[in-house]
Amino acid sequence: MLTDTDLQNAKILIVDDQSAHVHLLERLLREAGYLNVAATLDPLRVCALHREQRYDLILLDLQMPVLDGFGVMDALKPDAGDGVLPVIALTAQPGHKLRALQAGVRDFIDKPFDLLEVKIRIRHMLEVQLLYRMLEAQNQALEQTVQERTAALQESEDRYRSLTELAADWHWEQNEAGEVTSGHCPVLEILGHPSDAAGPAWDTAECRVLQEKVAARQSFLDFVVHGMRADGSQQQFRISGQPKFDRFCRSTGYRGVATEVLSGSATA
Repeated sequence: MLTDTDLQNAKILIVDDQSAHVHLLERLLREAGYLNVAATLDPLRVCALHREQRYDLILLDLQMPVLDGFGVMDALKPDAGDGVLPVIALTAQPGHKLRALQAGVRDFIDKPFDLLEVKIRIRHMLEVQLLYRMLEAQNQALEQTVQERTAALQESEDRYRSLTELAADWHWEQNEAGEVTSGHCPVLEILGHPSDAAGPAWDTAECRVLQEKVAARQSFLDFVVHGMRADGSQQQFRISGQPKFDRFCRSTGYRGVATEVLSGSATA
């Protein structure tokens, strides 16, 4: 929440080639409680001062020799990026207002100064600018938090995956299109990826259930599939799998592990 202290500590720069106007505005601002007020009579110094101090508000005279207020705003724009120029234009020429709006000015103070109007316009502009900066800082902090938690989640997932693979006989991964991207094991035959090597005759119904789970992006744990080798010996796998998602919750494929739990000869 924006407080009076935030407003009083805002950095303000007065830019006017007339020292009488500068002194009047300085006295007005200090009497209103603003603590960080600076001024310059030289428009050529504005950009350097702003890069150094990052002013919350610049009171900028539009009519100055050597470099007028429009030239100053053009020079300030690269530092503003996509943000709003923190400028209130000071002008005695009503015809300059349209051009100033097109240049990025958000408010005006007419000369000669109406002191009450000056106070109100400065406060309103500072409130908008400070709230904008607070929102920008909150967004940056939120983005940093999301990045940190995403990285922590990825690290945890990688660690779990590594431990799971160490505890299993085989593992495999598929991309979003269902193509195998890593891992070579008998389970791929069960999932419908034929192999050149002669494998067991897997239970058709169990294979179909497992394939449907993978196609539906369902997680499963210790699903058992039975097979019979050509020599009559039995083979049995315990299989677990889970879908993969990116940080935007978009499916990126599937991964799983398998452990052989029974391998033996047929009995007479």
